[in-house]
Amino acid sequence: MLEAVAARLPVAYRRVISDVPDMWDEPYLETCCRSALHRLCLSGSLGRPTGLRDQPCLERLEGLGFACMGADGRFRATPEGEARRRSEILKLAS
Repeated sequence: MLEAVAARLPVAYRRVISDVPDMWDEPYLETCCRSALHRLCLSGSLGRPTGLRDQPCLERLEGLGFACMGADGRFRATPEGEARRRSEILKLAS
């Protein structure tokens, strides 16, 4: 995306932009979704049922690949969700 923007700028600015690292390489999680992911991981193999106040966040997490719904209709964290919780919520190195 930066390349497309840089192509329209004067040469002096292109050098500056090319030195800027990509800041976001993963989807942004709102505070409510980070909290839902944390609760989901804390629930472990039991999972979280549908019909709770955080269901919209759980559905968004499912769409991002951080959660999945089991055959029993309960949300569970995926390995990607567990990794995202470790890095973003617990601030642990992966």
